[in-house]
Amino acid sequence: MKRYFTLLFIIVLSTYRPVFAQDSFAKRFFRKMYLDKDSTKKSNFVVVPALASSPETGFEFGGASLFSFYTDTVRHSITRVSSLYGYASLTTKGQEKVSLNASYWEPQNTWHYTANLSFYNFPFDFYGIGNNTKKADEELIDEKRTRAIITAQKLIVKYFYAGFNAGGFKYYYYSGTQNQNLLFKDDPAIQDQNGGSNLTAGPVLTFDSRNNNTYTTKGIIVNTYLNLTQGVYSNSGYSGGFFNFDYSQFFLLQKKLVLGLDVKEQSLIGGASPFYLLPQLGNDALMRGYYTGRYRDRNLIAGQTELRYRFTERFGVVGFLGTGEVANGAFSASQLKPNYGGGLRYFFDIEKGLSIRADYGFGEKPAGESREQGFYIALGEAF
Repeated sequence: MKRYFTLLFIIVLSTYRPVFAQDSFAKRFFRKMYLDKDSTKKSNFVVVPALASSPETGFEFGGASLFSFYTDTVRHSITRVSSLYGYASLTTKGQEKVSLNASYWEPQNTWHYTANLSFYNFPFDFYGIGNNTKKADEELIDEKRTRAIITAQKLIVKYFYAGFNAGGFKYYYYSGTQNQNLLFKDDPAIQDQNGGSNLTAGPVLTFDSRNNNTYTTKGIIVNTYLNLTQGVYSNSGYSGGFFNFDYSQFFLLQKKLVLGLDVKEQSLIGGASPFYLLPQLGNDALMRGYYTGRYRDRNLIAGQTELRYRFTERFGVVGFLGTGEVANGAFSASQLKPNYGGGLRYFFDIEKGLSIRADYGFGEKPAGESREQGFYIALGEAF
């Protein structure tokens, strides 16, 4: 069980200025990142450190950073915010995580490019496959994974983008000695326990009428893509695909009150089902409160609604409610799992609407188990 001690010093130090009385550089740096009220289109850089601990990893030290900017600084331009987001951490037991995400909007939003590069050498808890896995079946699996995905989309007509994505990934798993993790090793439903290498490519379509891509108050975004995937090297016999559909809509109810709706469907395509490619329920953006991978299967559907109240230009609160499930075939309303929770927002860049969020989510209470729940710290809104 991992315990997080994220350093939300931003809010605390914003009211404790004497700390920097003897250090003008640190004072300017802190003010620039977290307190600057500049309304121009200047670039911005922010860092959020974090500390975590668990028996499997020891202490984990790391943090996230976000560099945001405009490719067109004309004051009344419609060009959206571009960003570079990085995360890195190390543990006292030698594990590491490194990821870099980029989102680049050309002037007037004529092209949109995204990229994701990541390397994880980190253990995770595996519970089996399906919508009703049990806590008692939990097994610790070591994972090494490398991923690289790029996307390019061109504005075809107003609000409508079309393009492609391409990339590759490699997964490797170590499940312990002969007598360890027997569920993971012996269950015939779990395919490709050792991992595999794959190349992927496919079309991307997006409809995007949002008024802002960082803190949306009205508009719609619909994103769908199909990744056609081919195994390479020792995994060369695998051939399949991954389909994703995501719909979000936002309503400005009052000047400071926004309602957001979000629906996602994912499906693994093809006869084989490598377990590491299966859609997984739960993360810091959707079905908050569920451990990522506690429930996984060939198909996923989930929806959520979030009410956002920004009571000052710097601070806001949210409440969210959702439901979702995974299935091998057709979905069933009786199998839907609930989630709900709330959170706080600190807007470190007022002009761009960029925030640090802290959310606490709750899920279902399986029979004989404690209620599923999770705490999340992230940069930017959940959707």
